[in-house]
Amino acid sequence: MMAAHATPRPLIERLPAVRGRLTANADLSKVTWFRVGGPAEVLFKPTDMDDLAAFLAARPEDVPITVLGVGSNLLVRDGGVPGVVVRLGRGFVDIVADGDEIRAGAGALDLNVALTAADAGLAGLEFLSGIPGTVGGALRMNAGAYGADMADVLVSARVLDSRGTMHDLPLRDLGLSYRHCAVPEDWVFVGARLRGRPDDRGAIHARMDEIREARETTQPVRTPTGGSTFANPQGHKAWELIDRAGCRGLRRGGAMVSEKHCNFLINTGTATAADLEGLGEEVRRRVFEVTGIRLAWEIRRIGQPAEGAVREVSS
Repeated sequence: MMAAHATPRPLIERLPAVRGRLTANADLSKVTWFRVGGPAEVLFKPTDMDDLAAFLAARPEDVPITVLGVGSNLLVRDGGVPGVVVRLGRGFVDIVADGDEIRAGAGALDLNVALTAADAGLAGLEFLSGIPGTVGGALRMNAGAYGADMADVLVSARVLDSRGTMHDLPLRDLGLSYRHCAVPEDWVFVGARLRGRPDDRGAIHARMDEIREARETTQPVRTPTGGSTFANPQGHKAWELIDRAGCRGLRRGGAMVSEKHCNFLINTGTATAADLEGLGEEVRRRVFEVTGIRLAWEIRRIGQPAEGAVREVSS
């Protein structure tokens, strides 16, 4: 007589108790700007830093951790994300001005950090108003825009390692470079100290208005998108290379290279994650064919692909 195979326990039943919320099979397409992607095997929204630290310390070691901000520069593949996806909420959004510094939780919106700094008369953080994400995401990729990046203003970052131990890392220990951070992927940023310089509040707000107007004029900000798709190669602008390769307006299924700014992919309404990623890879192929330059993805891609037919690329 053959022995019956035991049914594997659902992941959510293997996880430690938390004060926050654990949700199995959570739909991530509702929380990403592209509005595509499969579910998180388990989504964890910790109540606060202590809740998150305790969870990381007690979780099974074989369970992968993925951190999700507001999903603005992220593509979740259609097959979903295995393991636990951590999404920082209200317990991580505090922003405080203290002298020439801003202390912000990793869940705080970049725009709100810039506004707090402006109201405190601190210049130098205006560029954050043009980055539609959170402090944690900005730290993870050394986000930048309009001539500045996080490395220019960061004093230190607070981060929990994979076992929940707290580390306060000064700028020099983060290994920041262009769109890169050397901190391990399974460590979770929970806060940062940023430094500004005193300036006139009106002048700071005026510069932020200029950034807002520039974004609205040049980028498809009112369309489901993931922000800048590819990093700028040394000495080049990605959008110019994409345009030179004839990719402006290129489509795959419901995905399209923006006519307004061709370093942006957009979901025209029916795109899948496979459409978007496949279109991005086709853009990379055409740019390399025409220019000899291989573009690197700036958008973070996570999860597993779903099985299915690949749609054709069309101009």
